[in-house]
Amino acid sequence: MKNFIHALPKVELHLHIEGTLEPELMFELAKSNNIKIPFNTFTEIKAAYDFYNLQSFLDIYYQGANVLVKEQDFFDLTWAYLLRCKEDNVMHTEIFFDPQTHTSRGISFDTVVNGIHRALLRGKEELGISNNLIMCFLRHLNEEDAFRTLALALSHKDKIVAIGLDSSEIGNPARKFERVFKKAIKNGFLTVAHAGEEGPPKSIIDALEVLELSRIDHGVTCSEDEYLLELLALNRIPLTICPLSNIKLKVFKTMEEHNIVKLLRKGLCVTINSDDPAYFGGYITDNFLAVAKAHDITKTEIAQFTFNAIEASFISDEEKDRLTLIINNYLT
Repeated sequence: MKNFIHALPKVELHLHIEGTLEPELMFELAKSNNIKIPFNTFTEIKAAYDFYNLQSFLDIYYQGANVLVKEQDFFDLTWAYLLRCKEDNVMHTEIFFDPQTHTSRGISFDTVVNGIHRALLRGKEELGISNNLIMCFLRHLNEEDAFRTLALALSHKDKIVAIGLDSSEIGNPARKFERVFKKAIKNGFLTVAHAGEEGPPKSIIDALEVLELSRIDHGVTCSEDEYLLELLALNRIPLTICPLSNIKLKVFKTMEEHNIVKLLRKGLCVTINSDDPAYFGGYITDNFLAVAKAHDITKTEIAQFTFNAIEASFISDEEKDRLTLIINNYLT
């Protein structure tokens, strides 16, 4: 099974590019940009990654992002992730970025998106990895800030295919961003949102109803509501699940308790992703391996996660057919 998973072609749909900032690059950028960080060694950084919930992670996450200053920094960050994608046999990736994390520090929107986009173009040309870019609003900030960020994104519609919603779920309901999502949709953006990670099933239902979403990021608390399970399965509403992240943030105590395989067997369009791999201890292959180790799962079921990701991706039907054929050929 290990060799099968390593060689399996994959598609990743839930990846925060700022969450791929490995300690080595963090130190390198902190030094070159003269940014002080609250760590002196790799050991100190790893010790700080002992999270007890989502907020404890976010506090460290935003500190790490402070080292990203120049366009080249965002290029280097993204390129390092794409090289890892090549190792993990990722055919297509759809990555999130959080512009407000950077514009709040005086870094221009253009600096952020152009650095990321330049690396994505190179990744497609040199590594053969197709991609889409998704801009997320930080839900702990206000609606006005989200509208300002959307306005900045309009001149980059050639680079950004969708808008999303991440950061602190508790206390920041989907309705808070209803108007800005409606404007984004009118301007041709697809929509996704984090929901049902720490929030209850109602958080998922509200997000679907209010924000007109194409897919839900996380969504694991759906198993607490039979109506919602039926709704998700019937309508093939994708869930971009991040197993190692869920364990690291104490959403589940152990991988054996994780519900991703149960959801797969109930017919939901669930996918495996890595979320913030530098912080949560594993990229996409590591997440596949962790699920396979903890659950009695077949190779056919493992491959279904990739089939589901292809189905849920924001690519053309022709490209979906091409990627599906690659998986079918791998299985024969």
